Amino acid sequence: MNAGVAVDEGSVPRFQPHMKLRFDKKRERWTILAPERLFLPDEIALEILQRCDGVATIGAIVDALAGKFDAPRDVIMDDVKKLVQDFAEKGVLYTKDR
Repeated sequence: MNAGVAVDEGSVPRFQPHMKLRFDKKRERWTILAPERLFLPDEIALEILQRCDGVATIGAIVDALAGKFDAPRDVIMDDVKKLVQDFAEKGVLYTKDR
């Protein structure tokens, strides 16, 4: 696990190589496949996770979501940072700084 991960606006999140975000036809929903684990993100988490491509910064993800949902940037920033932090601590995502 990655308890010491610090997520900020310049962080660039991406999935660990052994984690896969996939649409599961049997469940008819998106899943994160991990060795001996399965995560079932809700719609909001999925909007964030689909943008964790190793290119976009947290700031760019927040800007895209704020525009798409016409929501306050600071509220979205808090939600995105918490989700990325949580998944980084679980070993699903990792971040690098730009």
